[in-house]
Order: sequence, then C-alpha cells, then structure tokens
Amino acid sequence: RQYPIEELAKNTIPSGVQTCMSAGATRVHFVTHSLGGILLRAYTKHTALEGMHRAVMLGPPNNGSEVVDSMKELPGFLWLNGPAGQQLGTGSTSVPGSLGGVDFELAIIAGTSTINPILSTYLPDPDDGKVSVASTRVGNMCAHLQMAVSHPFLMKDEAVINEVVSYLLTGRFASSEAEYPGCSFR
Repeated sequence: RQYPIEELAKNTIPSGVQTCMSAGATRVHFVTHSLGGILLRAYTKHTALEGMHRAVMLGPPNNGSEVVDSMKELPGFLWLNGPAGQQLGTGSTSVPGSLGGVDFELAIIAGTSTINPILSTYLPDPDDGKVSVASTRVGNMCAHLQMAVSHPFLMKDEAVINEVVSYLLTGRFASSEAEYPGCSFR
C-alpha cells in the first residue's frame, strides 16, 4: 500500500529469485496472482532474469482493470490499494498498458465467475469480479485458459492448481479448452 508498481517489482522479484537460486535451483518458474503478474512484467521489461523458465499468471490485469477506472477517485481507494492500485487502470497512466508484450514463456488463467456482482458491472463479460478475461491477455503469451473461478479464489482452487502444475511441467494445460496463440518460446 506504500509503493508504485516499479518499486514493488524491484523490491520483490530479485529477492524471490535469489532465494530459489540460493537453494540450488538452476531454473525458476513463476506463478503470480493479479498484481503479481504486473510486477513480473514490469521487472522483466528492463532486466533479464537468469534461470527463468516458465510463468503462469492467474487473473492478471495485463491491460488494466475498468474497476480501477471507475473507483480510483472514491474515498479510501488509495488508502486500501496504494499507489500501485492507482496504476492499474486502463487509461493513459496505466502501467500494465505501457509494458507491451512479454519476452518469456507465459501462460494465463483467467477467471469467469464472480462473487462480486457490483464490481462485475464495471467490467465487460466474462470477468472474475476484478478483471475481465479480455484484459488478462497480453502479446506473445503462449497459452490462455478460462476457468469458472472468481478472482480471490484463483490461487486456491484445486482445478486451477492442477492446470498450473500441468503447464509448468509440460508447457501445456491439461484442459482441452486451452488456447495456444503463437509465441516465440515454443
């Protein structure tokens, strides 16, 4: 709640990678949720990650979120979401919108169910209550899968976890519903 995306990325991504490498890892996979995917994209835009292999993003607002556009001026929004939350809109100050396509092997799981029908009214369908499926997509992604899970539960859902593990191990989702747009990492 205190820092912008750029500073959060610089303060979290390298230490996580270093922890893995110190434990003997020779390659590192990333699994991110929501803003975590934007932190990874922001960091890798300017810095190559040695040993990075695959990444799976869960509900990333890769093109920003219309919820932020509609609510960022409300009292308490800045306090609750901090400067990084203010940067997640879809307008000209959107950090996700300024990052461009990815340059690493990336799969995305987008939720299509919501437990927050109020926030969903700000989003194009389908959505997960915080991010629209359309906004999760990003240039050069390798795989995309939609699952009937709400945003806050993506990282705890057993079926989502199984899909993440499948992708990290094989480079493919288990579901026959997955899409595989062209990417330069295959």
